[in-house]
Amino acid sequence: MTEVQNVTAAESTQTHHRHDRWLALIGGFKLLKGLLFILLGIGALKLVHRDISDMLLRWLIDWHFDPESRFVNLVLDKAALIDAHRLKQISIAIFCYAGLDFIEGTGLVLEKTWAEYLTLILTASFLPWELYEIMRHPTWVKLVLTLVNVLVVVYLVFYVQRTLRERHKRRAAK
Repeated sequence: MTEVQNVTAAESTQTHHRHDRWLALIGGFKLLKGLLFILLGIGALKLVHRDISDMLLRWLIDWHFDPESRFVNLVLDKAALIDAHRLKQISIAIFCYAGLDFIEGTGLVLEKTWAEYLTLILTASFLPWELYEIMRHPTWVKLVLTLVNVLVVVYLVFYVQRTLRERHKRRAAK
């Protein structure tokens, strides 16, 4: 090979396979989240023919909550409203959300453009609801998860813009 061919081959390899660590990290996070939701969905299905209120009461007593407290009574009242049909619906919703996480995560790890847009749209679409939940009942967990999602959206916006600019430059150079 001539020197020009070596330089051209090296340039095409560098531009073709420049992996983005943050994109892979976001994809891995989505895959992990999908796995956790699968486990949560399986756990919800295992509760279908059980007395949820009784199980919760035993769990709360094991964790040294006062069984006569207002909090415990509120939790038990809400749990009593969940019947087998509603629990199956909740499980289906959890599995669908896990499926979305697996699609997003796999696409991001494989550096697919459609996955960047899908993740950007889905993550941004949940932000208003997450912010509403923080305003309603603020907790550190909600705050941290919302902050992570905001950072993901901001990163993906800049990443997608940068990628589009690079594509336009390559097309203009041809």
